[in-house]
Amino acid sequence: MRLDNVKVVSFSGIDGAGKSTQIKALQHHLQQLGLRANLYTFWDDIVVFAGLREHLSFRAFKGDKGIGRPDKPISRRDKNVTSWYVIAIRLFFYLLDAYSLRMAVRGSCDVGGDFIIFDRYIYDELANLPLSSRLIRLYVRLLLHLIPRPDIAFIVDADPEVAHIRKPEYPLEFVRKNRDSYIALSRLVRGMKILPPVSLEEITAKIKQTISEVLPHPDVEPADLQLQCAGGIAPSKTPNL
Repeated sequence: MRLDNVKVVSFSGIDGAGKSTQIKALQHHLQQLGLRANLYTFWDDIVVFAGLREHLSFRAFKGDKGIGRPDKPISRRDKNVTSWYVIAIRLFFYLLDAYSLRMAVRGSCDVGGDFIIFDRYIYDELANLPLSSRLIRLYVRLLLHLIPRPDIAFIVDADPEVAHIRKPEYPLEFVRKNRDSYIALSRLVRGMKILPPVSLEEITAKIKQTISEVLPHPDVEPADLQLQCAGGIAPSKTPNL
Protein backbone atom coordinates (compact mmCIF):
# COMPACT_ATOMS: atom_id res chain seq x y z
CA MET A 1 0.00 0.00 0.00
CA ARG A 2 1.44 3.41 -0.99
CA LEU A 3 0.47 6.94 -0.07
CA ASP A 4 1.09 9.99 -2.23
CA ASN A 5 1.43 12.37 0.68
CA VAL A 6 3.27 12.34 4.00
CA LYS A 7 1.39 11.98 7.27
CA VAL A 8 3.00 13.40 10.39
CA VAL A 9 2.56 11.86 13.84
CA SER A 10 4.11 13.30 17.00
CA PHE A 11 4.57 11.74 20.44
CA SER A 12 4.91 13.92 23.54
CA GLY A 13 4.81 13.32 27.27
CA ILE A 14 6.80 13.25 30.49
CA ASP A 15 10.06 11.33 30.71
CA GLY A 16 9.40 7.66 31.38
CA ALA A 17 5.87 7.70 29.94
CA GLY A 18 6.68 4.99 27.40
CA LYS A 19 6.92 7.05 24.21
CA SER A 20 9.83 5.07 22.76
CA THR A 21 7.98 1.78 23.26
CA GLN A 22 4.89 3.06 21.47
CA ILE A 23 6.92 4.60 18.66
CA LYS A 24 8.62 1.26 18.00
CA ALA A 25 5.23 -0.46 18.02
CA LEU A 26 3.88 2.06 15.51
CA GLN A 27 6.91 1.64 13.25
CA HIS A 28 6.36 -2.12 13.26
CA HIS A 29 2.65 -1.68 12.56
CA LEU A 30 3.29 0.61 9.59
CA GLN A 31 5.91 -1.76 8.24
CA GLN A 32 3.37 -4.58 8.35
CA LEU A 33 1.01 -2.38 6.31
CA GLY A 34 3.74 -1.94 3.73
CA LEU A 35 4.26 1.73 4.63
CA ARG A 36 7.54 3.51 5.15
CA ALA A 37 8.04 5.64 8.24
CA ASN A 38 10.90 8.03 8.96
CA LEU A 39 11.68 8.76 12.59
CA TYR A 40 12.87 12.15 13.80
CA THR A 41 13.83 13.29 17.27
CA PHE A 42 13.16 16.90 18.09
CA TRP A 43 16.41 17.53 19.95
CA ASP A 44 18.61 15.95 17.25
CA ASP A 45 16.84 17.17 14.11
CA ILE A 46 15.18 20.54 14.77
CA VAL A 47 16.45 22.36 17.84
CA VAL A 48 18.67 25.34 17.06
CA PHE A 49 22.16 25.30 18.62
CA ALA A 50 21.33 22.07 20.46
CA GLY A 51 24.92 21.26 21.44
CA LEU A 52 25.63 24.77 22.67
CA ARG A 53 22.42 24.90 24.67
CA GLU A 54 23.15 21.57 26.32
CA HIS A 55 26.69 22.67 27.17
CA LEU A 56 25.56 25.99 28.63
CA SER A 57 22.80 24.29 30.58
CA PHE A 58 25.28 21.83 32.10
CA ARG A 59 27.80 24.55 32.94
CA ALA A 60 25.19 26.88 34.45
CA PHE A 61 23.09 24.42 36.46
CA LYS A 62 25.67 21.70 37.32
CA GLY A 63 23.31 18.77 36.76
CA ASP A 64 24.19 15.26 35.64
CA LYS A 65 24.41 14.26 32.00
CA GLY A 66 22.94 11.16 30.41
CA ILE A 67 19.75 9.16 30.85
CA GLY A 68 18.65 7.90 34.24
CA ARG A 69 17.90 4.21 34.79
CA PRO A 70 16.24 2.43 37.72
CA ASP A 71 19.63 0.94 38.64
CA LYS A 72 21.49 4.21 38.00
CA PRO A 73 19.47 7.33 38.89
CA ILE A 74 20.86 10.72 37.99
CA SER A 75 20.00 14.30 38.92
CA ARG A 76 19.47 16.50 35.89
CA ARG A 77 19.09 20.27 36.09
CA ASP A 78 17.83 21.89 32.92
CA LYS A 79 14.13 22.02 32.08
CA ASN A 80 13.26 21.84 35.80
CA VAL A 81 15.03 25.16 36.41
CA THR A 82 12.33 27.86 36.37
CA SER A 83 14.09 31.15 37.18
CA TRP A 84 12.59 34.13 35.35
CA TYR A 85 15.73 34.75 33.30
CA VAL A 86 15.83 31.08 32.24
CA ILE A 87 12.22 31.32 31.10
CA ALA A 88 13.09 34.46 29.11
CA ILE A 89 15.92 32.59 27.38
CA ARG A 90 13.57 29.71 26.62
CA LEU A 91 11.06 32.04 25.00
CA PHE A 92 13.79 33.27 22.65
CA PHE A 93 15.14 29.83 21.74
CA TYR A 94 11.68 28.27 21.37
CA LEU A 95 10.85 30.94 18.80
CA LEU A 96 13.96 29.95 16.83
CA ASP A 97 13.00 26.29 17.14
CA ALA A 98 9.51 27.06 15.83
CA TYR A 99 10.99 28.74 12.77
CA SER A 100 13.41 25.81 12.28
CA LEU A 101 10.49 23.39 12.49
CA ARG A 102 8.47 25.43 10.02
CA MET A 103 11.32 25.37 7.49
CA ALA A 104 11.97 21.65 7.99
CA VAL A 105 8.32 20.81 7.43
CA ARG A 106 8.42 22.36 4.00
CA GLY A 107 10.78 19.62 2.89
CA SER A 108 8.72 16.74 4.26
CA CYS A 109 7.48 15.64 0.83
CA ASP A 110 11.08 15.02 -0.27
CA VAL A 111 11.79 12.57 2.58
CA GLY A 112 10.55 9.61 0.56
CA GLY A 113 8.30 7.95 3.12
CA ASP A 114 4.63 7.63 3.92
CA PHE A 115 4.80 8.74 7.55
CA ILE A 116 7.04 11.01 9.56
CA ILE A 117 7.10 10.12 13.24
CA PHE A 118 8.38 12.63 15.77
CA ASP A 119 9.87 11.48 19.04
CA ARG A 120 8.80 14.62 20.89
CA TYR A 121 7.70 17.84 19.24
CA ILE A 122 7.82 21.53 20.05
CA TYR A 123 4.89 20.79 22.38
CA ASP A 124 7.42 19.24 24.77
CA GLU A 125 9.23 22.57 24.93
CA LEU A 126 6.04 24.49 25.56
CA ALA A 127 5.28 22.14 28.47
CA ASN A 128 8.41 23.53 30.17
CA LEU A 129 6.80 26.97 30.41
CA PRO A 130 4.63 28.27 33.29
CA LEU A 131 1.30 27.89 31.48
CA SER A 132 -0.56 29.35 34.45
CA SER A 133 0.66 32.78 33.28
CA ARG A 134 -1.70 34.61 30.94
CA LEU A 135 1.21 36.16 29.03
CA ILE A 136 2.85 32.78 28.58
CA ARG A 137 -0.40 31.32 27.25
CA LEU A 138 -0.58 34.19 24.77
CA TYR A 139 3.00 33.44 23.69
CA VAL A 140 2.10 29.76 23.25
CA ARG A 141 -0.94 30.61 21.11
CA LEU A 142 1.17 32.86 18.90
CA LEU A 143 3.81 30.14 18.52
CA LEU A 144 1.15 27.59 17.61
CA HIS A 145 0.24 29.76 14.64
CA LEU A 146 3.84 29.59 13.40
CA ILE A 147 4.43 25.86 13.59
CA PRO A 148 3.01 23.13 11.35
CA ARG A 149 0.36 21.05 13.08
CA PRO A 150 0.87 17.26 12.90
CA ASP A 151 -1.88 15.11 11.44
CA ILE A 152 -1.92 13.35 14.81
CA ALA A 153 -0.37 14.69 18.02
CA PHE A 154 -0.27 12.15 20.86
CA ILE A 155 0.39 12.86 24.51
CA VAL A 156 1.42 9.63 26.20
CA ASP A 157 0.11 10.15 29.72
CA ALA A 158 1.57 8.26 32.68
CA ASP A 159 1.43 8.06 36.43
CA PRO A 160 4.25 10.37 37.60
CA GLU A 161 5.43 7.89 40.26
CA VAL A 162 5.69 5.06 37.72
CA ALA A 163 7.41 7.29 35.14
CA HIS A 164 9.87 8.50 37.78
CA ILE A 165 10.83 4.91 38.58
CA ARG A 166 11.43 4.17 34.88
CA LYS A 167 13.56 7.30 34.36
CA PRO A 168 14.88 8.68 37.66
CA GLU A 169 16.30 11.93 36.32
CA TYR A 170 14.23 14.74 37.82
CA PRO A 171 12.65 15.23 41.27
CA LEU A 172 9.26 13.53 41.58
CA GLU A 173 7.57 16.83 42.37
CA PHE A 174 8.79 18.26 39.06
CA VAL A 175 7.56 15.19 37.19
CA ARG A 176 4.10 15.74 38.72
CA LYS A 177 4.09 19.41 37.71
CA ASN A 178 5.38 18.56 34.24
CA ARG A 179 2.57 16.06 33.75
CA ASP A 180 0.03 18.71 34.77
CA SER A 181 1.62 21.08 32.26
CA TYR A 182 1.07 18.60 29.42
CA ILE A 183 -2.59 18.29 30.37
CA ALA A 184 -2.91 22.08 30.44
CA LEU A 185 -1.18 22.29 27.06
CA SER A 186 -3.68 19.86 25.56
CA ARG A 187 -6.37 22.46 26.26
CA LEU A 188 -4.45 25.03 24.20
CA VAL A 189 -3.50 22.79 21.28
CA ARG A 190 -6.48 21.83 19.15
CA GLY A 191 -6.82 18.13 18.40
CA MET A 192 -4.19 16.66 20.73
CA LYS A 193 -4.99 13.09 21.70
CA ILE A 194 -4.19 12.01 25.25
CA LEU A 195 -3.35 8.32 25.64
CA PRO A 196 -4.34 7.43 29.23
CA PRO A 197 -2.01 5.40 31.48
CA VAL A 198 -3.48 1.97 30.78
CA SER A 199 -1.74 -1.22 29.64
CA LEU A 200 0.82 -1.09 26.82
CA GLU A 201 -1.43 -3.27 24.68
CA GLU A 202 -4.41 -0.93 25.12
CA ILE A 203 -2.33 2.13 24.26
CA THR A 204 -0.91 0.41 21.17
CA ALA A 205 -4.40 -0.57 20.05
CA LYS A 206 -5.62 3.01 20.45
CA ILE A 207 -2.69 4.32 18.41
CA LYS A 208 -3.39 1.82 15.61
CA GLN A 209 -7.04 2.81 15.57
CA THR A 210 -6.18 6.50 15.37
CA ILE A 211 -3.61 5.92 12.63
CA SER A 212 -6.20 4.07 10.54
CA GLU A 213 -8.28 7.25 10.49
CA VAL A 214 -5.63 9.24 8.57
CA LEU A 215 -5.02 6.65 5.87
CA PRO A 216 -6.32 8.20 2.64
CA HIS A 217 -9.45 6.94 0.95
CA PRO A 218 -8.70 5.15 -2.35
CA ASP A 219 -11.04 7.55 -4.17
CA VAL A 220 -8.98 10.63 -3.25
CA GLU A 221 -7.63 12.28 -6.40
CA PRO A 222 -3.81 12.59 -6.75
CA ALA A 223 -4.16 16.37 -7.24
CA ASP A 224 -5.82 16.62 -3.84
CA LEU A 225 -3.01 14.63 -2.24
CA GLN A 226 -0.38 16.84 -3.86
CA LEU A 227 -2.15 19.90 -2.52
CA GLN A 228 -2.08 18.42 0.98
CA CYS A 229 1.61 17.61 0.63
CA ALA A 230 2.46 21.14 -0.47
CA GLY A 231 1.41 22.33 2.96
CA GLY A 232 3.53 19.54 4.43
CA ILE A 233 5.04 18.88 7.84
CA ALA A 234 8.56 17.80 8.94
CA PRO A 235 11.10 16.69 11.60
CA SER A 236 11.64 17.75 15.12
CA LYS A 237 13.48 17.58 18.46
CA THR A 238 13.47 18.46 22.24
CA PRO A 239 15.77 20.83 24.02
CA ASN A 240 16.67 20.77 27.68
CA LEU A 241 16.95 24.52 28.08
